[in-house]
Amino acid sequence: MKGLLTYIPGSTLLHRLDPRTKLFISLLLCVGVFASSNLIYLAAVLLLDLLIGRAGNVFRQTFSIFCKLLRVMLFLFVLQLLFIQRGDTVVPLLFGLRITNVGIKTALLVVMRLLAATLPLCILLMVTKLDDLANSLVVRYHIPYKYAFALTTAIRFVPEFSKEMQEVIEAQTTRGVELDTRNIFRKMALIIPLCVPLLISSVRKIDGTAMAAELRGFNRRSWKNMTSSFRFRARDIITLVLAAGVAVVGIIL
Repeated sequence: MKGLLTYIPGSTLLHRLDPRTKLFISLLLCVGVFASSNLIYLAAVLLLDLLIGRAGNVFRQTFSIFCKLLRVMLFLFVLQLLFIQRGDTVVPLLFGLRITNVGIKTALLVVMRLLAATLPLCILLMVTKLDDLANSLVVRYHIPYKYAFALTTAIRFVPEFSKEMQEVIEAQTTRGVELDTRNIFRKMALIIPLCVPLLISSVRKIDGTAMAAELRGFNRRSWKNMTSSFRFRARDIITLVLAAGVAVVGIIL
């Protein structure tokens, strides 16, 4: 997905918030959506996620991610409908299966919770520099730098791997491999062997990154020799209070 996990520069209020504030907002919204079983509340949080994306000037990317996640969620929705057989029958199916009222409600809860919890995390990564996020955790909470580095590096490599996989697929397509087939099983059989060259290139990247980190004194970095300064301002406190209020409403509902 283009834009997913990739920082998009900007000067909006969301960009100017402390990295920790944006992280806590994402976590508070996750707490709220997983604590609530109210579909109206979940729909409101989904709308709030899109509004946050608009406020951060990344609405197009946010909506694109929402649409692509929705395709995956539709698959989960169908699975929930088929596997949950408790409750009153709404639609009878073949082989003794049926769609029940409990199955429909549970499927909606699962899908809406995952969507509402995933979007804030994606927006966080689009409006926050990973280095700032890692440094703020190290400076303010004295988290060992190696753990913060491992987290941000793992996130940073996701779009890189996605780009490389797309290049491999395009190269195979130009050689006549029918990767655009609509048969999902045949497509999986064709794509799985392509993971081998991707794995090899990934190992090379990891080895190169490790060598570069060692040369730059990776093992000597700690919160004591960090020069960056991160402080909560009035806008951060107000935003956190609002996010906490949304989470409390979800817990109550």
